[in-house]
Amino acid sequence: MRRRCLWIIFAVLIAWNGPAYADQTAEEILKAVVKIRSIIPKDAHTASTLGTEREGSGVIIDSEGLVLTIGYLIVEAEAIEVTGIEGKPVSAAFVGYDHHTGFGLLRTEKPLGVRPIKLGQSSTVKTGDPVLIAGHGGTDKAIPGRVISRKEFAGYWEYLLDEAIFTAPAYTNFGGAALISPDGQLLGIGSLFSQLTITGLGSIPCNIFVPIDLLPPILSDLKTLVHSRKLHRPWLGINAEEAHGRIFVTKITVGGPAEKAGLQPGDLILSVKGKTVNGLADFYRKIWEVGNAGVDVPLNLLRGIQIHEITIRSADRYKFLLLKPKKI
Repeated sequence: MRRRCLWIIFAVLIAWNGPAYADQTAEEILKAVVKIRSIIPKDAHTASTLGTEREGSGVIIDSEGLVLTIGYLIVEAEAIEVTGIEGKPVSAAFVGYDHHTGFGLLRTEKPLGVRPIKLGQSSTVKTGDPVLIAGHGGTDKAIPGRVISRKEFAGYWEYLLDEAIFTAPAYTNFGGAALISPDGQLLGIGSLFSQLTITGLGSIPCNIFVPIDLLPPILSDLKTLVHSRKLHRPWLGINAEEAHGRIFVTKITVGGPAEKAGLQPGDLILSVKGKTVNGLADFYRKIWEVGNAGVDVPLNLLRGIQIHEITIRSADRYKFLLLKPKKI
């Protein structure tokens, strides 16, 4: 019954916006959403935080087996399997990763014979729009939802989206899930579970999706160069949290630039190159304004009751990670 109801809901959504995918049923569209399982070596830098076995979803975006997913599922992977709707896993290879957006790319050893999903335009998505949220598993793993906000999102791992897509109800298997428009096009890739405070409603459980419009400008580079050819941002190797506009260092990456410079968990960041920091997003932008990866980043910080000045020689995050694409 649930399967039929979902199909009806999605069919209605498609009808609202024209005939772009009128020749496909919901089941056919959702075949493009696949399961991803990756194995990461124990010595990988992300193994301690993200684990050595990771599972989630991805979306087939071309006829040759190219799969788009959220990067944390496959970064530093040594082996990847992709499972389609038929339930038969096939080997896949890591293709590329973009930290700025969070996107990851892989390619199956052979095409899965599934019609790829068409990329939509996330710039047209606005609060209140109906969407379909889908992980691997067909209509049984898809739910209708709504966009509840378009706004900035700053992550604790030196990550910033200028205009993330927030959706509700919250979807459990969000990693790499597809955000699909009423006309059957891909609007975003699932990244996180979060809470969003909405006036009159309080705190709402939700998901954060990376907008698909961020993919086309970097897609060619990811396929050929592993990452974007743009000059890379300076990376400090910290986790940071915001409380009342103040930035606290919560974790230091072992072997990263901040550790080498003597930054410590608990340090409160006051300024970057003499400019006062106001919030996590502002902190990141001020770091990135200093220059490209490798630049010295001067910080003023409060440690206990003492103010310290410290300069961190930033690094290129991509050179720190074990990114080894394999040919298949």
